[in-house]
Amino acid sequence: MNHLRLALPLLLLPTPHLLADSRDAALKLPDVVISANRQVQARNDSSAANTVFTRDDIDRLQPTSLTDLLSRVPGVQVVPTGGRGSLPGIYIRGTKSAQSLVLVDGQRIANTTSGDSGLQYLNVDQIERVEVLRGSRSVIYGSDAIGGVIQVFTRRNAEQGLQPRLKLGFGSHQTWERSLGLSGGDQHTRFNLGASLDETAGINSTRTSFPSDGDHDAYRNQSVSLNLSHSFSDALEVGFNLLDSRGKSEYDNSFGRYVVATGQTVGQKPYTDYTVSSASGYVDARLSEGWQSRLELGHSENLDTKRDTLSDDFSVFNTYRDSLNWQNDLTLNDRNSLILGGDWYEDRFHGSTTFTENSRWNRAAFIQHRFHSEWFSTELGLRHDQNQQFGGQNSWSGTLTVPINPDNDVLLTYSEGFRAPTFNDLYYPDTKYSNPNLQPETSKSYELQWRSQLSDSTRLEASLYRTDLNDAIILDRSGKPQNVASARINGFEAALKQELFGWQGNLGLSIIDPRDRDSGHTLARRARRTLSLDLDRQFDQFALGASWQAISNSYDDEDNAQRLGGYALLGLRSSWAVTREVSLSLKVDNLLDKTYARARYSYNDPDFLNNQDYREEGRTWMLGITWTP
Repeated sequence: MNHLRLALPLLLLPTPHLLADSRDAALKLPDVVISANRQVQARNDSSAANTVFTRDDIDRLQPTSLTDLLSRVPGVQVVPTGGRGSLPGIYIRGTKSAQSLVLVDGQRIANTTSGDSGLQYLNVDQIERVEVLRGSRSVIYGSDAIGGVIQVFTRRNAEQGLQPRLKLGFGSHQTWERSLGLSGGDQHTRFNLGASLDETAGINSTRTSFPSDGDHDAYRNQSVSLNLSHSFSDALEVGFNLLDSRGKSEYDNSFGRYVVATGQTVGQKPYTDYTVSSASGYVDARLSEGWQSRLELGHSENLDTKRDTLSDDFSVFNTYRDSLNWQNDLTLNDRNSLILGGDWYEDRFHGSTTFTENSRWNRAAFIQHRFHSEWFSTELGLRHDQNQQFGGQNSWSGTLTVPINPDNDVLLTYSEGFRAPTFNDLYYPDTKYSNPNLQPETSKSYELQWRSQLSDSTRLEASLYRTDLNDAIILDRSGKPQNVASARINGFEAALKQELFGWQGNLGLSIIDPRDRDSGHTLARRARRTLSLDLDRQFDQFALGASWQAISNSYDDEDNAQRLGGYALLGLRSSWAVTREVSLSLKVDNLLDKTYARARYSYNDPDFLNNQDYREEGRTWMLGITWTP
């Protein structure tokens, strides 16, 4: 069976290595991308600047978390606020976390009250592939995709027969990692089932400004993933995907434990009970030689319960989303192709706070045309969203690709994006802190890309871009959200892949100038310069690797009064295939035990020490063993 052939008519330059047995097999290939247009295409044919991590990359790099993996992407900055389980800021090309779309197997997972996606809760052992698109993709995905798109694909199987796996790890801060899985199938049916449990005593993420700060913030994560697909024929496939991550994450605040006059500690450690889950089912059919259609139904949940242990009170912010997507990929002739589709989703909120409105729907239609010739290629897209709260929104995009020669392409892109306000922005019950008249944030982006295959072992991709943000939502002096801010982000990023003397090197560089147009200040928590370098080499059964990341200084506040210093981190990793079934791994992160911070915290209380740096993990190690009988 040849299911990837179902998508090949959409590839204007199809290549032989894409002729895999199924879409599951395509997810294991480094030179294809799926997220850019919701279809399998060669990475070099995509108009989006993109980075792809396969399962082989994840095993080689041994990332501690998904955010650790994302920090290697040029143009992506990860701003942690403590150890494992703490809330990270994800800034793609200088845009804030809520301005980038996060998907799991095609499903949105962001919390519609805060806009955060819970990336810190997704376990890397349940991930097959991560694709990162840099630049607006609102024409394809609608709201939130201003800065870019991060899509996570759960573990897949592309082989026949049963393949069990077991992994155990132990490391610093009493950290335990346990995972097991079973995959299998035949020429018609494939499945993958996995489960994992991670636990750590954690670190003390905040300074000891009051008694409850003087302890470690533990973290526990339980994850389950399931992927099942069945092919009825060469022209029809159905499937189901599931990812469920839940657990407990401890944190500090000024209302946690306190010490009474007798010196006795009262209460327990404040913590968050969380769940991030997504489930989807699809039907993928080739209706004719030039018509591929995919219908997908999904459901996602982002559940958050914060427990105030002193008063036994708690706050619940649970959001749910149902969605339906129908996409049709049409090959008109050898030079022209179309994408036609429609989206619908409904967001719902249930919690301890009664919002003015607790649900809203969004429906959309989109079209994208692509033309290819020997001398140039074009891509033109239009999308219209109709939202229950703010009405209609149009998004446009266009790309011109000019091949300078067989090894060098130049791309010029214009794209528009938007982000819908969150439930907190619109419907929070206290009208001093909400505004039902808010309109979407909008953006216009301009980009020049250069892609070059300098040699068989050297690949260079570079982008020069500008993004203008308008109607950005900020809080006024009374705390009420308003569409009053604007920003301009200029940037340059480059990715170099090089193999030299048996060493595989991946270098990522980003230089940005993100400014508030009204004040001229640098946007908070964005470093102007970042550099990431990974070096790896395989010596028969033994592998050795190193990572180095350098981050320049930034500011924690919009007034640029609180400066955060730059820093550099060095990590080492190794693995040894003891037998065909057993392998050992060892890694050391932050080898030089560097003290650093990307964010500060404040309780806005004169009785406590405020405006202090969040603590990050110092030198840590992890030893693991993997068994694949």
